[in-house]
Amino acid sequence: MPATSRCRVRLPGGARRAPGPSGSVTVDVMRIHVVDHPLVAHKLTTLRDKRTDSPTFRRLADELVTLLAYEATRDVRTEQVDIETPVTATTGVRLSHPRPLVVPILRAGLGMLDGMVRLLPTAEVGFMGMVRNEETYEAHTYATRMPDDLSGRQVYVVDPMLATGGTLVAAIRELIKRGADDVTAICLLAAPEGVEVMEKELAGTPVTVVTAAVDERLNEARYIVPGLGDAGDRMYGTAG
Repeated sequence: MPATSRCRVRLPGGARRAPGPSGSVTVDVMRIHVVDHPLVAHKLTTLRDKRTDSPTFRRLADELVTLLAYEATRDVRTEQVDIETPVTATTGVRLSHPRPLVVPILRAGLGMLDGMVRLLPTAEVGFMGMVRNEETYEAHTYATRMPDDLSGRQVYVVDPMLATGGTLVAAIRELIKRGADDVTAICLLAAPEGVEVMEKELAGTPVTVVTAAVDERLNEARYIVPGLGDAGDRMYGTAG
């Protein structure tokens, strides 16, 4: 879909998706930004290919995350700073405090961490361990490691797949509980059903989702179609 398109796309259940500036899609206060770039499309196509081995998958996911992170950090908070160049005095900008927090969702989100902090090397890193019940598809948290107080912090959550939406909803609720009021989720892929769940469950919450593509649908096993399979298994093998 061209970034300048103004058509509205109807999601399952009647929710509507409206493209905004620069490829953004707005659902109430939640923005969905689909990054439209030939390198993103190229790397995503190779990730989708079932013949891509785990080392190549990890490398490409790392590269793709950096491209997505570039778009996701367009609104990162900065402050003016006076500096001296070798020629003269001037004014520039630097990242303001408190520093951004990057939170990978274990285990697959761990494979996205390096690509994110490569762009934001001064960011702090927190961790959330979550697992999905394969019968109920509900997400359960088994571990957290991050500051108790996130007031005034910009938080970037990294998780490869926005499928049912349950994992990201649970993660973002925990961040909001700790005081976060500016949350961006970076996902390799998203499904319309997951977008709708997030819009419903996080209504009134300023959340941005940045992704390489919104695919067609979920299948009966709640995998994204056409998708790329289980991102964690493809990154690390099928153990655990």
